[in-house]
Amino acid sequence: MANIYDVDASELIEKVSEELKKNENIKAPDWAMYAKTGRHKERVPIKNDWWYTRTAAVLRTVYKYGPIGVSKLRVKYGGKKRRGHKPSRFYPGSGNIIRKALQQLEKAGFLKTDSKSKYKGRILTSEGKSFLDKISTQIYKGSNVQPKKIEKPVEQPKKVEKPKEVKKEPVKKEEDGKVQTSKSEAKTSQKA
Repeated sequence: MANIYDVDASELIEKVSEELKKNENIKAPDWAMYAKTGRHKERVPIKNDWWYTRTAAVLRTVYKYGPIGVSKLRVKYGGKKRRGHKPSRFYPGSGNIIRKALQQLEKAGFLKTDSKSKYKGRILTSEGKSFLDKISTQIYKGSNVQPKKIEKPVEQPKKVEKPKEVKKEPVKKEEDGKVQTSKSEAKTSQKA
């Protein structure tokens, strides 16, 4: 059975958002069509169903990093704001959107508040984990992505042939009518 680490994140979020639309506990608030997703954004989202996409992304993030709270999620969904001539600056994402998404996922039974561990925040319930794992398995089976075995053809090591040594014939020089075959002979003949 596949989990969220075995499939592409964008495909998983898309499929999960389609499934969340069918859930009656998860609905976009009335103000969602007018709201930006953070202070760093200039305009509202283009997609009309962006609420379900963000909720699916939050659910995947809680699966991956939980226990996690609103503050850390605001940082994750934040970004740089363009401020004209002034340097860009980081601003966190909208806390209200993330808080409402977490509350709706809790109401649907996918998340719960964890106060037992060292870190406080929301964690996935067994129902939420199985929900994401089932969708991951569907995507994994549908894409037929099997780990490819990399088979390299076995090549026999090539024999490196040494270049044939060319025997040099002694250079013949003529000095004063005498034929010399090498430098050493030339030196001996000069001394004599």
